[in-house]
Amino acid sequence: MKEPKEKIYVGSGKSKFDGDQVAISVCLTDLPRDWMFEYKDKKYVKLIVQKKKEEDQYGKTHYVAIDTFKPEQQPAAPSEVVKEDLPF
Repeated sequence: MKEPKEKIYVGSGKSKFDGDQVAISVCLTDLPRDWMFEYKDKKYVKLIVQKKKEEDQYGKTHYVAIDTFKPEQQPAAPSEVVKEDLPF
């Protein structure tokens, strides 16, 4: 599956402390449920924080988007059956 052409923006951020830190805000309402996944009974979403080309009118220097990358699934190789020499 290829990455969608349009990014799914869910927040923004601002560079602080001479660029050593980026403070971000994420709008939980904008997080699409179909990009959430569960692992060990906890819910997650993969995000990307990327520097903007230019600072916006509110001083935001970064944006937050859903990481929509999904690797192409390779067909599973048929498992080889190992025959053991059994005494019976």
